[in-house]
Amino acid sequence: MMDSIEEQLAAHALSKPDKVALICGEVEVTYAQLWSRVFFTAQELQTKYNVCKNDRVILSASGCIEFIYVYFGVHIAGGIAVPIDPDTHLARFEFIRQSTNPKCVIGLLHKAGVEGVPFEDVATSEGTSFDYVDLDLDDIADIMFTTGTTGDPKGVTLSHRNLSAAAKHINAFIGNTADDVELLALPVSHSFGLGRIRCVLSAGGTLVVLGSFANVKKFFKEMKEHNVTGFGMVPASWAFIKKFSGKYIAKFANQLKYVEIGSSFMPVEEKQLLMELLPNTRLNMHYGLTEASRSAFMEFHAEKDNLTTVGKASPNVDIALFDAEGKKVALGEEGEVCVKGAHVCSGYWNEPVERFQKDFFDGYFRTGDCATMDEKGYIYLKSRIKEMINVGGKKVSPMEVEDVLNSIPGIAESACIGIPDPAGMMGEVVKAFIVCSDENLTDKDITTALSPKLEVYKLPVQIERIESIPKTSNGKIQRLKLKT
Repeated sequence: MMDSIEEQLAAHALSKPDKVALICGEVEVTYAQLWSRVFFTAQELQTKYNVCKNDRVILSASGCIEFIYVYFGVHIAGGIAVPIDPDTHLARFEFIRQSTNPKCVIGLLHKAGVEGVPFEDVATSEGTSFDYVDLDLDDIADIMFTTGTTGDPKGVTLSHRNLSAAAKHINAFIGNTADDVELLALPVSHSFGLGRIRCVLSAGGTLVVLGSFANVKKFFKEMKEHNVTGFGMVPASWAFIKKFSGKYIAKFANQLKYVEIGSSFMPVEEKQLLMELLPNTRLNMHYGLTEASRSAFMEFHAEKDNLTTVGKASPNVDIALFDAEGKKVALGEEGEVCVKGAHVCSGYWNEPVERFQKDFFDGYFRTGDCATMDEKGYIYLKSRIKEMINVGGKKVSPMEVEDVLNSIPGIAESACIGIPDPAGMMGEVVKAFIVCSDENLTDKDITTALSPKLEVYKLPVQIERIESIPKTSNGKIQRLKLKT
């Protein structure tokens, strides 16, 4: 029998009322206090803002502790939470607002110039009566609008079952328990950060709310002061920590039980460095998407000789590779990564069920990622299917070319796309966009460095220097934007 995250919180409030659930600055909140705040916040949403069953509430997902009260309060009031980035621009906000028709907007949206109801005004600690709404596991809990690599907003509907199942398999792989103290510095407007809140609290652990990695000194201060045992980060966060603190994180090698890493590519050299600095820490990297959170995992130390894989299917998750006709491919052959499990999203907001069902092959959700799988179940990503480059019938993964480009001294980062063959012979050819750290690096230098490492048809026919590579807020390269 599966319980919703909220039911698990209520159970913790009864079984361990005095256990600290949240820490934010000088504030400590026990599980009994957390549930009480969530309960009365739900009452406030119902009575003052008239939130009823299935009503949407847009939340400017900031790292304040009140966000957590309101997020869970929306759920037990019967509503649907729509977390969005506080820096969402006006056009995107208007798209989301018109799409969801929310009962209210809570929090400040800086770039959109929208002043919603302050979280402090909603997250109350007092109340009298509350019309508790029984949560059906298949009711929609959240709508997460994902930018994706194409930039088109899509509302992913996640049920209470989806959220609970995801927390269960993530905790199973990482090994989260009630003894954990996790530092939260990820944006909670995205699946990764919001998922860490649910995972820690469903396990009955303690969450230290930091907000961001912007202040590295404070990050380490909180780690030491609260004896933090784990945290989540994206590769860009690790680059930031390393830049401003060097190898200082090694001082916590015997304290940190786990780190979860995800959302974008991480070079093998950086994985090896983390393994060297944190030899006793479980270094977990996930693969997934908003529609199917953390569908695969790998652990650096356990896979020290196989660091290019994104891992195997997570516990209670099934992954298979299919061809374009919906047939499973043989081991070692390229195919689309498709995922099955209770964590897979329930649909897309404002899209008919028939449209959503087209995203499945034989009950498996189609991720749009191309990969191979070996006999042990390890998955090796190639690229997004829409981003694969077809050179005279031969498929070229942009990630493969980018990996080699990024190894060239003088190239900070790169992105590759397919463009029409100027000679009209090959259909498409490779074009590379590069960000240079060495102005003296020539196209000839680059081609000379690439030639011994790539087949001729994979070599870029055109090279263009740009100031930055377009990426999503999670750090994923938006290659299709380079085609416009």
